[in-house]
Amino acid sequence: MAGRTNISWTDASWNPTTGCTKLSPGCSRCYAESIDHRFDNDKVGKLPWAFPPSIGGRGITFHPDRLELPLRWDKPRKIFVNSMSDLFHEDVPFEFTAQVWDVMRRAYWHTFQILTKRPGRMHEFVHTPLPNVWLGVSTENQLWADRRIPLLVQCPAAIRFISYEPALGPLDLTPWLGSLSWVVYGGESGPLARPPHPDWFRSIRDQCQSADIAQHFKQWGEWLPAPEEMNYSDAEFWADGRRTEAWSSGHTMVRVGKKAAGNHLDGRQWLEWPNA
Repeated sequence: MAGRTNISWTDASWNPTTGCTKLSPGCSRCYAESIDHRFDNDKVGKLPWAFPPSIGGRGITFHPDRLELPLRWDKPRKIFVNSMSDLFHEDVPFEFTAQVWDVMRRAYWHTFQILTKRPGRMHEFVHTPLPNVWLGVSTENQLWADRRIPLLVQCPAAIRFISYEPALGPLDLTPWLGSLSWVVYGGESGPLARPPHPDWFRSIRDQCQSADIAQHFKQWGEWLPAPEEMNYSDAEFWADGRRTEAWSSGHTMVRVGKKAAGNHLDGRQWLEWPNA
């Protein structure tokens, strides 16, 4: 549960805890849950999901043996903390979180990226920032942005960021642009991925540019805007196994798969990093 990762905005993952519970629409098709279920088919459809708890908590597994893993990595890395869980889950006691925090303090040559859907607990815990720790929240639509970002911006942090992934609705970041350093955004992947609207991503791109905020467009996900010249009655198109989704605005998305969809937005990539 550590080391190399395919996540484009980090170098490695580190999971001192695993398992979680679902809070909002962005959780409904959780990639971490699907990975977990590959190893235990009996858990499909059951919540909370996790391997059997080793210390306690409803569905959370603690891994004390992994706590000092970053201290063994000599080469500096950007490390995603708890890609398979949430460090600020209500069933992770602050005593354990403090141990994670201490390791990040000691491993000063790394950059640690913490992403949570529970900014209330993060705000309760974080009093003194560490220069090598970035704090972020997931915001899949405006409703959850309005609930989570205000708590994020109250947290002392070297870098504050949001993950707008999976994008499930339009998002206006205007009230908080002055307090953010980085925006990661992208569409959903997986067999049940919901299609995004292309204008959602264009809006975020433009908002970041206007405020001079670093942005990282991770992926379209499974869906890509259909080319204007595509003939939807073409027998070969339907035989291909792909399908389309039309928005009332007239935009049509076609399911091509994550790899084919890529991460070019209007002809270019946006893979920027904040100044830390």
